[in-house]
Amino acid sequence: MAGRNKTDAEQSQTAPANQQRISQRSRKIIRVRSHDNRGPLPDKGLTPTTTIISEIPGKPSTRLTYKRNHLTLQMEYSMIMELAFALEKQGISAFRFDFSGNGESEGSLQFGNYRKEVDDLHTVIQHFTAANRVICAILGHSKGGNVVVLYASSHHDIPIVVNVSGRYKMDRGIEERLGKDYSERAKRDGYIDIKSEKGKVLFRATEESILERLNTNMHEAGLKIDKDCKVLTVHGSEDKLIPVEDAFEFAKIIPNHTLQIIEGANHGYDKHQDELASAILAFIKANMHRV
Repeated sequence: MAGRNKTDAEQSQTAPANQQRISQRSRKIIRVRSHDNRGPLPDKGLTPTTTIISEIPGKPSTRLTYKRNHLTLQMEYSMIMELAFALEKQGISAFRFDFSGNGESEGSLQFGNYRKEVDDLHTVIQHFTAANRVICAILGHSKGGNVVVLYASSHHDIPIVVNVSGRYKMDRGIEERLGKDYSERAKRDGYIDIKSEKGKVLFRATEESILERLNTNMHEAGLKIDKDCKVLTVHGSEDKLIPVEDAFEFAKIIPNHTLQIIEGANHGYDKHQDELASAILAFIKANMHRV
């Protein structure tokens, strides 16, 4: 891993009351660089790209759990912080970082970029492994769910994986983001610029990145997950962004899999955060002996 590892304290920020409940121990961050020196930096609350690292009550603080979310909506970020608080009450501390191109990390925001984010996650895991920390689980929400499943399919070193509202059918949702005829326009121009209502370019979806998204095969990834790896998929029955049917598809193919559907929950679990936290905590605790 090229570059230099640094430890830093997360900068103070104005935050809602529920975020302020997370202890200073939970907000400690570590600055990490990936192989191209443009890897993940600590999350400063600007985007909800997060990692959670756990300490198990009554044991040395050498067991870690990772949590990653991709959406930029404040509701989803609130959901992450509430989940972090629930973990904190169980003696599980939190670590968060921005993936390359997100928040404070260097690089530009890219469409797709799944494999690079898997590499970013691997960099973080290597960092803590080198520090004699044992990572017991990885957890991701939305696109982060895809990242942790893809990670488990290629790196067989994590015993517990939690996929919260990850996407199975990768060809869905692109038109809603890029517009109609996106494939033809990207092929013609080489890219599609996604702009805000004020006309500011938020990010550029290149033809290459669109093809990467379309060629990311979650069915194949699920089949490659080690049979000894325990996988939990949680999904809201009223998710309008990623249909709950995707969760059932994961359940069909992942070898050692548990499916938890939270009735009435949307993509951000804004009215079902306690149920989400309870399901995840119960699964992690039930399988902690595997570490």
